[in-house]
Amino acid sequence: MQPENIKVDELIAMAKKGIGDWLDESLEAGKIDEQIYADAQKDTFEYIEDWLRNTTLDTVSPNLKKGIATAIDEGRWEEIINAFWKKMSFGTGGIRGLMASDRKSIVQLKESGLDAPILKGTNTLNNVVLLITSAGVARFGLDRGFGKIVIGYDSRVRGGDFARIIAELFLAYGYQVFLFDSPCPYPEVTFAIPYKDIKADMGILISASHNDYRYNGYKLSCGNGSQFDPSERKELYEKFIATSKPEDIKLTPLSDAKQGKLVYLGGGEKLDDVDYGECELMDLHKAHRDHIKSFLLFNNDQIPGDDLSIAFCAFHGAGRIAVPRLLSEVGFSNVNLITQNGLHDLDGLFPSFSSEPGNEQQPDPGDPRAAHVAVQAFKAQYGKKWDETDILIGTDPDADRCGVVVKIPENQQFLYDYQDYMLMPADDMWALILWFRTRFDPNLDPEKTFIVLSHTTSDSMVKLARKHNFGVIKTWVGFAALSAGVRDTWNDTLEKSAGGLVEGRKDVREDCHQFIYDTIGMFDADRSYNLAAMEQSNGFSLLGYPPEDLFSLGVKGHVRDKDGTFAAVLIAEIAKWAKANGTGIFEMVDRYIYLDPDVGLFVNLYEPDPLDGEYPGIEGNKIKKAILRKALGLHQMALAGGLTIGGVPVSTASIYRTGKYDHIYTKTHDFQFPDEGVRFFFNYYDDPEPLSHLTIRPSGTSNALRFHIQLHYPVDKTNLIPMKKDLHDTARRIMDDIRNKVGAPT
Repeated sequence: MQPENIKVDELIAMAKKGIGDWLDESLEAGKIDEQIYADAQKDTFEYIEDWLRNTTLDTVSPNLKKGIATAIDEGRWEEIINAFWKKMSFGTGGIRGLMASDRKSIVQLKESGLDAPILKGTNTLNNVVLLITSAGVARFGLDRGFGKIVIGYDSRVRGGDFARIIAELFLAYGYQVFLFDSPCPYPEVTFAIPYKDIKADMGILISASHNDYRYNGYKLSCGNGSQFDPSERKELYEKFIATSKPEDIKLTPLSDAKQGKLVYLGGGEKLDDVDYGECELMDLHKAHRDHIKSFLLFNNDQIPGDDLSIAFCAFHGAGRIAVPRLLSEVGFSNVNLITQNGLHDLDGLFPSFSSEPGNEQQPDPGDPRAAHVAVQAFKAQYGKKWDETDILIGTDPDADRCGVVVKIPENQQFLYDYQDYMLMPADDMWALILWFRTRFDPNLDPEKTFIVLSHTTSDSMVKLARKHNFGVIKTWVGFAALSAGVRDTWNDTLEKSAGGLVEGRKDVREDCHQFIYDTIGMFDADRSYNLAAMEQSNGFSLLGYPPEDLFSLGVKGHVRDKDGTFAAVLIAEIAKWAKANGTGIFEMVDRYIYLDPDVGLFVNLYEPDPLDGEYPGIEGNKIKKAILRKALGLHQMALAGGLTIGGVPVSTASIYRTGKYDHIYTKTHDFQFPDEGVRFFFNYYDDPEPLSHLTIRPSGTSNALRFHIQLHYPVDKTNLIPMKKDLHDTARRIMDDIRNKVGAPT
């Protein structure tokens, strides 16, 4: 069925009836609420009609209407509504969502290309949505006087094709485009933007990070490599992206790019399968590696002892070459690549992970289940060599997150189902990096030093930083917030913007600060050096001293977003030091973090809800809001007294709301979206600080939530292991009970 044969009026009439009937039945059955029903009734019809009647789309995507018409003919009303009931949400870092809801369609996309006749809509990640969004970004940039952009992609299905058509759009708008010639780590994009030989104004990566194979996304960075600030992001979305239309799409083929307008980024040699034409190739990979090497505290041969035995798992992603090559260049010669089950192949279907409907798994190096996949694959490939392996490092498909599997001493294996390994929590990894750099960096000046971490990241780092007289900034979740906190410190505007905060608020009756949760010890010295920027979700960077200008990295600093390749090398350096000193990573955390009387034992337990992906579609929106309403009800119970969770009394509770997603979740009389969560504090013991708590935090752009538990207790050598068990068991009881209370079963 070609566009010229599609009877648009008949299709729209069929769609209105079928969609209307489905919505009526779903409302009556309680699957959706009245607000969603009203929004979907209006917007679904409007968006479908807009696309079916638009003639520009016949040129942009000739098979688009065929995919919609087929779905209407087959009466796939729920699928159609999920594809069209809203426009894809623009969040803190861009957009992310399903390319399609089923494996058959994703495979068809992979085999047939971007114009595959699958169902696409305003709420799916497809060529039309990306081009309309990019047209808005391009117009925003021209309004600001921008002229250069970096574009990259990872191993997602058709990621390279998405990147190339976006490059064609920016060429048509007059930009100079720096395009990666193969799948690349996201941190190479954020490094390339401010790189001295590029100095771009913006950057885009086509990636859905660690989400399952059905997803893709569009990560947007500003001229210094960080995400755009909330105020800029709001203007970008409301004035440019939200007002973009298909008629704003214009393309210049890469082969027609004017001389100097298209520059390829990659390695030292051109790839056989890329047509570079007359375009220049810049070796960005080497520049990124050389920059990372400058942060090592030891030359590899300065740490004596046997070479560290490292296993590496790329999880089908863009770190497959970058991480092993970096480890090799700094002197780690014993790196064993996990190729079993295709884990080292660039395959956006992620075949090592379940694609069973309803049980799609994520290639997330911060997920213990993904760690188990990697370990089992290593054992199948290398056998008993596992016994000699010191650490296993993994990065996600765009290599901005790093996970590390470490060996457990025999006397503590009972805490971990008698396995000899565990996925090290990111909280412990970052605390260890902080400890290591504090101990061995001879140039560290405590009076100038500060750290920044999100409010769901462990307070072990706060305690460690304060012990050494470092300042601390706690922000809301996301590297955009972390980077903004550092920037305000560099600009000497932090005190003005964040002074007098009460849990992120200027006044407890008002909405929270846009990006700051709290500051500790930031104004008692001249803080200018950021030693670490850290997130519980396996993200790390080091931003350094103030940059030379607004569009550069910090002096002696790394990228302003997370970098899994960077974290991998820093952890490997620590692991080699540990081995040379007769210990391991696991034991170092016990000795230098938990047993430090100024820090104490922290047990942090994190789980997403649902465990993979999100609650699907329009019905999932109601599920998410129902869970939040129950959480808000528990908040009221906590304030009234008498609430216990997992048998632990709740002392008080807080709601964290910045309003940054009000364009998605409109405020009503009975519901205000708590975008940074609801937190319940526990009197786990007579702790002078409220360091034990549970946070229920919703995603702003998907039908998913996050549960974060932190428990704290002072320990010594005599009770460390028993208290670990007690806190682990307590955290598990709290997690199970809160899921039951809010209706979010595992």
